[in-house]
Amino acid sequence: MDNTIRVFSGRAFSLEDINLIQWVRKAYPKLSRSELAATVCELLNWTTPAGKPKCKQCKEFMEQLESEHIIELPAKQISRAHNSPLKATVEFDTAEIRGALADFGPIELTIAHPGDDLKRWGSYVDQYHMLGRKLVFGSQLHYFIKSGDKELGCLQFSASTWALEERDKWIGWKAEDKKQRLHLIVNNSRYLIFPWVSIRNLASKALAIAAKKIQKDWLREYCYAPVMLETFVDSEHFKGTCYKAANWVYLGQTKGRGRFDRERTARLSIKDIYAYPLQKDFKECLRGEKPYKVVDPDEQ
Repeated sequence: MDNTIRVFSGRAFSLEDINLIQWVRKAYPKLSRSELAATVCELLNWTTPAGKPKCKQCKEFMEQLESEHIIELPAKQISRAHNSPLKATVEFDTAEIRGALADFGPIELTIAHPGDDLKRWGSYVDQYHMLGRKLVFGSQLHYFIKSGDKELGCLQFSASTWALEERDKWIGWKAEDKKQRLHLIVNNSRYLIFPWVSIRNLASKALAIAAKKIQKDWLREYCYAPVMLETFVDSEHFKGTCYKAANWVYLGQTKGRGRFDRERTARLSIKDIYAYPLQKDFKECLRGEKPYKVVDPDEQ
C-alpha cells in the first residue's frame, strides 16, 4: 500500500518519514542545519546513486516543512571557511609504556574539549584506530585515558544506534518508546589503547571509570543523563575481553547491515553487541515507566 503523503525532489515521503525528521530535530537540538540534514539523509537513506547524502535537497525540504510550521529549524549559521582540525597529523611520543596497573598513578578520564585537545584526540584515532575517526552528529563526548601527564588511550561516546533488534527485545521496547527515549542510550563508538601502551587491565579499568563518570558529564554538557551504554565488537578481530571484564552484558549479534539500512541491502561484518546499564531501573526508564535521573553508582 502506498502511504506517500508528499513528494519532494523526486522522493516520496510517508507520515513515518516526517515523524522521524521531527524526532531527530527534537532529540538532537544542538545540530546545525547541515548536521541535521546529514543525519536525516542517513536515517532515510536519501542518497545519490553513488551513495552520497542529498544534504542540499534535504535542507530545502526541511525549510519547506518549517514554512508549513511542521518543524522549527535552528538559526542559519554564517558561512565560514571549511576547517577540519580532526584530520591534522600530529607526531606523538611512542616510547613503550609497560607494566602493571598498580605501577601507575590513578587512571583518569579527561574530556577532550574543542580546540587543541580535540585536534590531538582526532589525530590519535585517525592514525592508530583501525576504523579511523568517524564523523558523528548529535551529542558526543571524547575522552583521553591518562595517568598523570601520560596519555594512554582515547574513548568516544555518541548517539546510539536506531535499529538494533537484540537490544530492543532485551529492553522490551515498543516503537514509540524508542522514538521518545533512544537518546537515553549512548554508544561507545570508538575505543583505543595506544599500540605502545601495555598495561594489564587498563582497558577494563577505563571502561569502569567511564561508567561512573558519563551520566554527570553528559548531564553537564547536554542537560540530560543517559541510563545505558552500548557498543559493538568486531568478533573477527577482537574478543570483547575488556567489556566482559568490566561487566558489560552480551546481547547477541548484529544482522550485518548498516545502522539505518532501511532497504536491507547493505552488507557489513557481523558484530557482537554489548550493553552496560548505568542504573538498576534502566529498563523502566527506557520504557517510560519511571522518570530518569542521575544515580550515584556508589549508592546502587
